[in-house]
Amino acid sequence: MWRQSGAAIVSNLIAETLDVAEMKFAGPAAEMAREAGALLREYYRKGVTAEYKGDVDIVTVADRASEKLLGERLKTVFPEHGIYGEEGTRDGLEREYRWYIDPLDGTTNFAHGFPAFCVSMGLERRAKGLPAGQDGELVAGVIYDPLRDELFMTEAGKGAWLNGRRIHVSKVKRLAEGLLATGFPSHKRHANPNIHLYHEITLRSHGVRRAGSAALDLAYTACGRIDAYWEFNLNPWDTSAGVLLVREAGGTVTHFDKSTFTLDSREVFATNGLLLDEVSHLFVEMFAGREMERIPTPAEFAAQRKAAAGQ
Repeated sequence: MWRQSGAAIVSNLIAETLDVAEMKFAGPAAEMAREAGALLREYYRKGVTAEYKGDVDIVTVADRASEKLLGERLKTVFPEHGIYGEEGTRDGLEREYRWYIDPLDGTTNFAHGFPAFCVSMGLERRAKGLPAGQDGELVAGVIYDPLRDELFMTEAGKGAWLNGRRIHVSKVKRLAEGLLATGFPSHKRHANPNIHLYHEITLRSHGVRRAGSAALDLAYTACGRIDAYWEFNLNPWDTSAGVLLVREAGGTVTHFDKSTFTLDSREVFATNGLLLDEVSHLFVEMFAGREMERIPTPAEFAAQRKAAAGQ
């Protein structure tokens, strides 16, 4: 039986352990995310009052305090970088490097005391002369879950990491054996078709989770807890860090039809790579009105329950 030599085993263990010093962007950002996460934990412990910034889209004092902290730290450590934050920070957007920061991804969860939220920081490099509407290169990402003390880190070409250990996407090959995740918009839900996709994919898989944090859904896809994830109408601060994590962990991120992902995040479709073709085909068919099982109306469901009870 073939066995690795002791030297080979040690070499592999070293390769699977992160040297943070090699992460010139993600390393410092990780410390900032931890600090912001500690701030969020304290607000979470005390409880906060939610405010509305739309019909149902909410914001808390914790969001604003976390974004203020991250903005100050970034300006100190990376004064030549721009910042694009969810809660309104717009600074130096003409610069070569731009941080997309979500100071509290999962605000609705946070406000309700539901323990699923994180800090997300993604870094884009924009070459000189790049048109405003064109994407640059994602070069670093950090996602920190302060309640579980889970720190996801990545830089382009350096792999994906969770608490210093290398992570990889799952090896699930069939949708029928997969666990997936999705999300729903905080406004105009009636105009979004995702409930139909949710219904169909739930019928064809082990299940679909809806935890309420896009960044965590992407991080979980990167580390193999989730086999694929999709969502409509997100923003760069939601996705930039997680997209690079998934890619560096060996997965794919595209539009629903497998075309190139764009940072406007109108369509986000992340997979372990093995489910890409099967799930994308299903999306294409459903958008064309094929392979759809109609969702029963409440009256039809009541009739089915009555019939099943033999009444």
